[in-house]
Amino acid sequence: MSASVARTAAPVRSLRPTRRPPRIRKPLLRDADGLPIPHVNVVLRDTHPSRIGDHYHTTLQDDLLYMTYKHEPVARPEPRKIRLMFDPEDPYSKLRHNPPVGGSQLGRKPAPPTTAANVVQLERIQIHTMVKEAITSRQNLLGALMALRALSGETERGGGRRTVEGVQVVKGVKTVGGWTRPGLPLGAKVDLKGPKMYEFLGTLTEFVLPRLREFPGILLPGSSTNMNTPSGVSGVVSFGLPPDAMGFFPQIEVNLDSYPRSYGMHIHFITNARGVGAQDKARQLLSGLQIPFTRR
Repeated sequence: MSASVARTAAPVRSLRPTRRPPRIRKPLLRDADGLPIPHVNVVLRDTHPSRIGDHYHTTLQDDLLYMTYKHEPVARPEPRKIRLMFDPEDPYSKLRHNPPVGGSQLGRKPAPPTTAANVVQLERIQIHTMVKEAITSRQNLLGALMALRALSGETERGGGRRTVEGVQVVKGVKTVGGWTRPGLPLGAKVDLKGPKMYEFLGTLTEFVLPRLREFPGILLPGSSTNMNTPSGVSGVVSFGLPPDAMGFFPQIEVNLDSYPRSYGMHIHFITNARGVGAQDKARQLLSGLQIPFTRR
């Protein structure tokens, strides 16, 4: 009786030496959205330099410093102390809102001294659109949200940046005329910063504004207009675009049939200019960035 010998198969070896992946002893933590948080710090950087951003830092910044510089031979006097409404040492009114008597005098505050550190620059661009049909149905707001997301490319905390808020829904603050109420969705907005801001600015000046019919530029105020107002010293330049302009953006034009209709928008250029003459500094900056202006 012959005994059968069981032979074990030899392990198959690969041509390339491999090793098993290391075991993760501790499970990955998860954020509020349920996504895993890696053990290492992930650093996000730009894949390529911004052309318009480099133009500002290499050429336009020095020109703006030369054009907006005001020499002050003597030191400025101390600002006048504005009397408060309540005594700040009174324990009964210490934690109460204490506005100054006569207002904050924001329109009369002079601009800070001109230095190389506070040259006027673009902080962010805000795009805002209002959809009146969203009052009757919130679904009418989806088209505007899709369009702004395509224009900006921003999502909430996109790319791991916690400061990115993405496209936001604008809601009513108070009752106006009985047709809007607090908390009612009325439109959408998005804030652009950094390279996305310069990318949108380049698209606006090179593709959209030249194709607009009968658009001479942003209208400048008259010579007799009082600029010592809160809006005049804020350093914010705003203008609107008609609904036809949305179809001129390449992000929308490539797939125009996906959107129910075109939406008009307001674009706000927010700069760091403050004080008297802030509007002039902001316009000089935007003029150097190829934004056209006109006067009646």
